Amino acid sequence: MKHEAELLFFRDILRNSNIPCHIIDTSDGAAAGMAEAETPDINYDFGLRILVAPELNYKEQFLRLCHEYRDNTLYRISDPFLCQYYFLRIPDAPDLCVLTGPYTEKEILRQDIMNIAERYGLPHFLVSKFENIYRFIPFIADSSGLPVLLNTLGQRLWGELKQFTIQDVYDNTFPLREPVAIRPESKEPEDAFLSMKALEKQYDAENTLMRAVALGETHTAEMLLGGFSRANVERRNSSALRDLKNYAIIANTLMRKAAEYGHVHPLHIDSLSSRFARSIENAGTKEDIFRLTREMGRKYCLLVKNHSLEGYSSLVRDILVRINSDLTADLSLKTQAAYLHVSASYLSAVFKKETGSSLTEYVNRRRVEYGVFLLNSTNLQIQTIAQHCGIPDLNYFSKTFKKYMGMTPSEYRSTIHTLKTDDPKSMGKEGKAGPRQ
Repeated sequence: MKHEAELLFFRDILRNSNIPCHIIDTSDGAAAGMAEAETPDINYDFGLRILVAPELNYKEQFLRLCHEYRDNTLYRISDPFLCQYYFLRIPDAPDLCVLTGPYTEKEILRQDIMNIAERYGLPHFLVSKFENIYRFIPFIADSSGLPVLLNTLGQRLWGELKQFTIQDVYDNTFPLREPVAIRPESKEPEDAFLSMKALEKQYDAENTLMRAVALGETHTAEMLLGGFSRANVERRNSSALRDLKNYAIIANTLMRKAAEYGHVHPLHIDSLSSRFARSIENAGTKEDIFRLTREMGRKYCLLVKNHSLEGYSSLVRDILVRINSDLTADLSLKTQAAYLHVSASYLSAVFKKETGSSLTEYVNRRRVEYGVFLLNSTNLQIQTIAQHCGIPDLNYFSKTFKKYMGMTPSEYRSTIHTLKTDDPKSMGKEGKAGPRQ
């Protein structure tokens, strides 16, 4: 098929941004060789319409939409459920169409859900299920990027912008329901199925996030957490901020366990987890929570990358944890061997074999890395920094620092000051001149 690569790329971009996107085949068989196209009876609204009107033919409703809308037109659809969609038919493949959504452009509050439920005569015992569905419909506070993506797709499909039109549509075809008193009882098997699918999706996302963190895959974790700010969180408290904090606490716990699965020692995990727990409770706005959640993904992945002990023997693991927990301790080969009740020669040979460097080289490199971090992030005197790095002799610290960095600590600090003076943005919030802890 001519545009298959562009369509699949577009779909994957939106899905990775937590925005539903479907390429749908409305024919009886596979259309135009599009192997990944879906059938028209997909649950394209997370089950809202099925819950409200289970007697309707879901497939017929969607096929009506496909057949009534014109070619060379990008439809921006709003519906009575406060959801937004985009729809287009694919040129040269009349049986294929693209449906993006649902998503909401406003935060759906409980009173909104209650009003919709009343308008459609939803029985009281289904309102909580109705509200639960809205948890999985993404909320996009700033949806300006989506039209840009769709316009770009339109240009690739139809050519110049003048070759297609954008039309706003309000889908008011969904019928109003009977009064609650005469509505039939809920079909429990269908309701249970919808709840089950929603839970499966939630648990699958959590497991994917934990796998990403355990492997130190920062880009995957950030992609998954990027949808957190667009997700409608289940309201369990009177305060929306409190609900978000509770979800952030859950995310912190999940990533803490994931780092443990990534073979990071609890000493490092607990330090990071405790810091985030305090930050979550001190957060004053929803934006603070969204920022913290994304930061958690980055920091936990970085923790796994820097401190994973996978592949090391228990002997070397003990040494690495001791080194990373206190660089000011006596970390000499002799002291470490005595601490672990092995000979110095045996410890030296095992450490070299598993890490690729001698114990002394490893300790010195870690001390210099910490020195770089302190030079970047503090105004401490170099003598004080040397003490924090476990090398109180300033001359020896300068000599060791120059061996690994190619310049003395004083020269390095001068370089930092020069960068800051020439370009205040060159350092960034994280500092770009050297490694961080």
